Amino acid sequence: MAKDARAGGELDVPGKARKGKRDLEKVLLLCTRGVTHRHRHLFQDLMQLLPSGKKENKLDTKKDKDVVNEIAELKGCTSCILFEVRKRMDLYLWMAKTPNGPSVKFHVQNIHTMAELKLTGNHLKGSRAILSFHGAFDEQPHLQLLKELLSQIFGSSTKKHQKTKPFIDHVFNFTLADNRIWFRNYQIVLSDDRSKTNFDKMQLVEVGPRFVLNPVKMFSGSFKGQVLYENPNYVSPNTVRADERRGKSSRYVQKVKAKKRRKIHEEKNAKAPDEFADLWQEHDLSD
Repeated sequence: MAKDARAGGELDVPGKARKGKRDLEKVLLLCTRGVTHRHRHLFQDLMQLLPSGKKENKLDTKKDKDVVNEIAELKGCTSCILFEVRKRMDLYLWMAKTPNGPSVKFHVQNIHTMAELKLTGNHLKGSRAILSFHGAFDEQPHLQLLKELLSQIFGSSTKKHQKTKPFIDHVFNFTLADNRIWFRNYQIVLSDDRSKTNFDKMQLVEVGPRFVLNPVKMFSGSFKGQVLYENPNYVSPNTVRADERRGKSSRYVQKVKAKKRRKIHEEKNAKAPDEFADLWQEHDLSD
């Protein structure tokens, strides 16, 4: 190692870490305004699952998301998870490597928080997790990029982090099905100490939370840049709701048209007078 003649110390070589030191991965978690109670509970669950996560106040990032990169730099974070809520109904989740990217935008569906599920699993707060990925993540380039991004964000906890415990007692499972990513969190249950080396006796019990990530777009930069991938199967929730409204309105229009056709039919086919209509009418006995 080269020496500094003036200070007598070692020179810092750019792009190379010192021996014995390792930069810790830190994740910034923040959300926009308009979050509902369910979105807020999911946000708190992710904070508990990521010991290296740092929380930030709500932001208004509708026009410009560059402020997120600035906050991440001030906090010393290399990754970011942003909850973006629209119309107080639709939750979009951004995962990005700050400040240079890449970044991915997901539409979050089927949200179930820890408080809702009432599952029997449990694990230590701040413990490390094993990441389990479906084999389909290695088949396509954009899925390989997603796998690497998820690995760096959810596997960011190291033994050297002050809030991380040196235990591995749960598993983060990422399964690819129906062009979506299904997230599950399982506890590793051991019957006794001797089963630590016997994987056949280990059991997995779901802890929660659970949610589904539907990829929308992938960008080369952090929250911007060239579009690397765009999901052709993605349908906006606004389009789905508009189709439902049109379906309801079409049923109403069909009912109105049916009534008009019935009225026109009755006018064209008037009933013949009934010859027995006056048979049971009462007659005046005084006549």
